[in-house]
Order: sequence, then structure tokens, then C-alpha cells
Amino acid sequence: MRLVACALLALASAVPALAQSRDSATVAPVLSLQDAITIARRNNPLFLQTRSARERAGAALRSAYGVLLPDVSAGYSNSYREGRPQFFGGQAFGSTSDVISSDAQLNVRASFSGQNLMAPKAQRANLDAAESDVTNAEAVLRFAVIGQYLNVLAAQARAQLNDTLLASAQAQLDLSRARAAVGAATTLDVRRAEVQVGQAQVAVLRERNNIETEKLRLFQQLGVEQPTSVRLTTELPVAEPTLNLQDLLASARRQNPALSAAKSRESAAGVGVRQARSAYLPTLSLQTGLSGFTSQERDIESSINQQRASSLQSLSSCLGTDSLRRNAGLPSIANSCSSRFSFTDADAALMRRENSKFPFDFTRDPITFSASLSIPIFNGFQREQRMQEAEATRNDARYNVRAQELRITADVTSGYRNLMTAYQTVQIQTQNSQAAREALALAQERFRVGANTFVDLVQARADFERAESDRINAIYEFHRAYAALENAVGRPLR
Repeated sequence: MRLVACALLALASAVPALAQSRDSATVAPVLSLQDAITIARRNNPLFLQTRSARERAGAALRSAYGVLLPDVSAGYSNSYREGRPQFFGGQAFGSTSDVISSDAQLNVRASFSGQNLMAPKAQRANLDAAESDVTNAEAVLRFAVIGQYLNVLAAQARAQLNDTLLASAQAQLDLSRARAAVGAATTLDVRRAEVQVGQAQVAVLRERNNIETEKLRLFQQLGVEQPTSVRLTTELPVAEPTLNLQDLLASARRQNPALSAAKSRESAAGVGVRQARSAYLPTLSLQTGLSGFTSQERDIESSINQQRASSLQSLSSCLGTDSLRRNAGLPSIANSCSSRFSFTDADAALMRRENSKFPFDFTRDPITFSASLSIPIFNGFQREQRMQEAEATRNDARYNVRAQELRITADVTSGYRNLMTAYQTVQIQTQNSQAAREALALAQERFRVGANTFVDLVQARADFERAESDRINAIYEFHRAYAALENAVGRPLR
């Protein structure tokens, strides 16, 4: 529905005036050629796919620059261990209390190689190529829309001709019936006139249907649904082209979108070769990190009691040693024992505070920093394979540029000649149509006065129909030749 709304808005912008109908409704929407091209640029699915490719190329360029920035990662984890001792060699180790712990780390790593350093330039070349592809796709879309727009106009011109022929056949039928009524014509003439009217009606029906079919194909090119009763308003005059072949060839070599896209691809392929060669350069890696941990016992009181019991045992042992020293006449160390092995409430409070660090009161680990330089020596000919593939891609791009140059020369030259031939054909077919029209008028007048047979009149009408059809076809072949030449050159020429 969004696409339909865009189409209707674009069509509404081209309506020059509003007319009041019997039901007070607005006039039918109109569509000019420029409006059709604008709508197609916004909504044609295939063209939008090309624009999506450009967006992907832009994202790849940003990613290539991002590779030159360091990788930064952070981590955080929690763990729990049940308060049961572990035994090694018959000895018990570990806390008897449940323990919860947390770890956090921040790592920074950067790597610089020839391929990484060349990646932004390579992706920039790919983005330029994608931009050229979009320009080329826009030119192709413009040519397709113009061609289908001309098909609708040609169908409308043929329908107008058939309407004229039907009116002429109906008039001849009325005249034949009037003449038969007075005995100046036969019943055979009336029946032949009726056949002519029936054939003209069939031709009108077919051409009206052809108009709607061509309109459907036009809006298919535009990428939107067809509004009801849309009218095409652009009128393309037939004027003698004032173009110079050499100027057209020079302009095509500078501006043709297909050639520009091929050259952009060649440039991108050349950067790809240099990037493949950079695989022989060394790689520098830098890394640093910051980490910390916490550990907390769920039952700190048991550890405090163990510490208090251990201190009492050590104090008792120290005092026993002091008693032996006094018996031996040595100085007493009782005060030293009390100061060294006493466990006070302050010590217990300190243990409680030291234990209350979970989950974010980390103990920092030492900062680490490392740098390494690696030099590639041999990797199973993978670098050589990439080199050959990159060079083959570059050669293919060069061949494509040369093929595009040859194609442009041929297309512009043939398009110029076709245009000149088409213009001369229009002039000749216009003269033929005028002569056939005069012959038909003369045959009608002679039949009216009885100086001509109905067969002669039918032949004159057939000659006029063929001559006028040829004139219409010649006119739109002229416009198609103009569009083909514009497409070959790469810019509008009128």
C-alpha cells in the first residue's frame, strides 16, 4: 500500500487542474514521462535491489575501517562452590564454608596486517563501483520506462485511427443503406458495408484492450499499481535531429554509465590485486587486559572460630615455651606471645569486612601487555592462489571495459544512423498517409455519386489504414531510436 500511495502522490503532483464532473468527482490522474521515470526510481523492485547493494558496500567500508580499531571485550562471571573439603594424598584442603566468587575482565586486542590496512581502500573502490552500478541501473530503468511509455502512446494512436476508421465505415454503411433504398446500390453493397463495420469494431476492441495491457506493463515497470483511468500527457514532437556523431561518441566515452561501471570494477579489481599481495607482509598483534576477582565465604563465623582456636593454640604453645625459658633463667616472652598470637574482636571484625567483597569489590590482577610480530613464510600456496584469482579478476575487468568501449562505439554509431533513417522514414510515411487520405476522400465522394464501386472504396480505406498505421509506427520508431541513442550515449539528447 505504501508503494501505491507514493505513486498516487506523484501522479497527483502532475495534474494541472481539476474539473467538476456530474458527480462532483475529480478528473482522472495524469502521468507525464518525467513523472513515470521519477516513480520508477522510487519503486521499481529491481532498481531498489541495486540500491541495496550500494548500502551493503557502504556497510562493508565502515567495517573495513572498524578492523583497524582495537577489539574491546569485557566479561563478568559468578561461581559457587560447596563447603566441602577436597582430599589430595589423604590431606583435606579447602574451606568448609560455601564460597561464592566473581570474576571480571577487560581485554583490548589490536592486529595490523597488510590486508587489514588495504581493506578500506578496497572497500572504497567497491563502493565506487556500486555507485556506478546504481547509475547504470538508473539509465537502464529510464530506457525501459521510456520504451513502455512509447508503447502506450503508440497503442493510443492506433486506437484513435481505429475509431476514425469505424466512424468512416459506419458512415459508408448509412450511405449504402440510403442508396439501396432508392435503388442506387445493391444489397451486396450493404452487406459488405456491414462486414466493414464489424471488422472495424473488432479492431477498436482489440486496440482498446492493447492500451490497457501496455499500461499494466508500464506500471509494472514503475513498481506500483495502476490508478483508475490514468491518462498519459507527454507529447513528443518529431523534429529533425541536429546531432554530430563524433560528439556523441566522445560524450559516450565520458558519460556512459555502463562504461563507467566497468571502469570502476576494473579499479576495484586492481586494488584487490594489491590487497592479495599484502598477504606477504608481517602481522603485528597488540594485546592488553585488566582483570579482578572476589571471593566470599557464606559462613565466615566458622573461619573466625578456626582462626581464634588456632591463635589460642599458638598462644598456649608460646606460653609453654616462655615457662621453659623462665625455668632456665632466660628473659620472659609472655608479652610477646600475647601480642603475636592474640585474636581480638577487632580481628574478627576485620575478617568480616574482608569477606564482604562479593560481587563487585574486586581484587585487581596485575596488568598484562603483549606484542607479537608474525611473518608469513609458507601456507600451502594459498596466497599464490589468491594472487592468481585477483589478477584473473582484474584481467576480466579490463576485458569487460574493452568490450564496453566497443559496444558503445557500435551502439552509438548504429543508433545515430537508425535515428536519421527513422526521421526520413517518418517524412516519407507522412507523405504516403496524406496521399492515401486524399485517395480515400476521393473514393468516398465517387461512391457517393455512384461513379465508384464499393470494392474500390474498401480498397481505398485499406490503403489509408495501412499507410496511417505505417506512419504511426514510423513516428514511434523514431522516438524509440532517440531513446536507444540516449541510452547508448548515457544522457538525454533532447
